[in-house]
Amino acid sequence: MDSQHSQRKNEHISLSEKFYNEYSTADFEKIRFIHHSLPEISAQSISMDTKLGNIELKCPFYIEAMTGGSKLAGELNEKLSKIAQECNLAIASGSESIAIKDYKTANSFANLRKYNPNGIVFANIGANHPVENAKKAIDILNADALEIHINAVQEIVMPEGSRNFHWIENIAKIVNAVNVPIIIKEVGFGMDKSTIKTLQEIGVKYINISGRGGTNFVNIENFRRKNKELNYLNGWGQSTVESLLEAYEYHNEINIIASGGIRNALDIVKCFALGAKAVGVAGPILHSLIKNGETETIEMIKEWQQGIISIMTILGCKKIEDLKNQKLLLDLNLQNYVNQRNIKY
Repeated sequence: MDSQHSQRKNEHISLSEKFYNEYSTADFEKIRFIHHSLPEISAQSISMDTKLGNIELKCPFYIEAMTGGSKLAGELNEKLSKIAQECNLAIASGSESIAIKDYKTANSFANLRKYNPNGIVFANIGANHPVENAKKAIDILNADALEIHINAVQEIVMPEGSRNFHWIENIAKIVNAVNVPIIIKEVGFGMDKSTIKTLQEIGVKYINISGRGGTNFVNIENFRRKNKELNYLNGWGQSTVESLLEAYEYHNEINIIASGGIRNALDIVKCFALGAKAVGVAGPILHSLIKNGETETIEMIKEWQQGIISIMTILGCKKIEDLKNQKLLLDLNLQNYVNQRNIKY
């Protein structure tokens, strides 16, 4: 019998699928590339290899944090791990808090390493956990990096969520005590310049801005409330594109990761043009796995990979790093946002 915490993990899976929207609201339609008619390049010369700090990635996007902690979650993690291995993707774990409390659930997370022994795997834990728990989360997966998720909005809406958010000092302790890269990750509500500056000041070198536009934890957690009364928070936060613009002045100093509402290869390429060093994708991969199975999901991911190569060819960019030299056109709404926020782009 799954525990109450495990049942919540199952609810998150089912509600993520229930509320999945194939159309993103992350603002990617508000930015576009300028087309140049003479790219002077061949598709065969394109490389998708890239580096996220010291982490070498064969593919510039990865499977973002989803699940773990129940029988169903363990089965999904096994399949996701096999997909990651087949497609040369890094993969991030869902929050391992439950495995710290109840070690019997650890295998549901460890599947990510068991079925992908040589792949790049990110552990995941909440910002309230002490250093010893962070180290346990890494050990469960023999992880190459640790995501620390910051999720105040989700916790507020979650019926049984925390109401205590004193995180900065604890994050600094983990950064100084752990010997793998630490990625500070929002959970779909985006980041602003001041958050990024504060994290940089305490030694954080990897930040996932995880903007509004994909999986919406207000929807998910509000659905679990008896009266479902907090729906007015549905649009809270900065979109993925707005968050990348907020982070833009830091993109040469910090390893910025984009996630939230990524729906195709073009969205991914736009993220790199806005300064991202890697891109995380969760919703479309989980949706495809549940609806279509492993084989079709692998085919979808390989189509995305080929799509990235095709777009880079059109743009005349041989390497992922070259994309940051592509200046994007912003629509009037985003121009207004940039002006109000005093962002230099």
